[in-house]
Amino acid sequence: MKHTFLQVALGGALGSMARYGVNILAGRVTGLPLGTLTVNIAGCFAMGLLASVLALRGGQHLAPLLLTGVLGGFTTFSAFSLDALTLWQRGAAGLALGYVAASVLLSLAAVAAGLALGRGIFA
Repeated sequence: MKHTFLQVALGGALGSMARYGVNILAGRVTGLPLGTLTVNIAGCFAMGLLASVLALRGGQHLAPLLLTGVLGGFTTFSAFSLDALTLWQRGAAGLALGYVAASVLLSLAAVAAGLALGRGIFA
């Protein structure tokens, strides 16, 4: 069990560093939290893809490292929530609602696409 915690910790550190890198690259040029949106969509797609690959190829032993650790550290729903609330509090209710809708709908679509791709390639 202690190895599982170490996998999650290592993966979380890697995922968090990757998230930070995406946020630096994305910047906040438009005033929208595009880095967070990008991370959530890409992370959800990767979650679907990796979940299918690990399930179909017997890689469940890597789930703590990759799914819980790396992707748990990479995706940012706590940051998403803060970003949405900040837009709302700044009086940008339309942008806040659009941001929430885009984040949820595109992230769900990305998970479905990742699962379909993984199943199509590895099944």
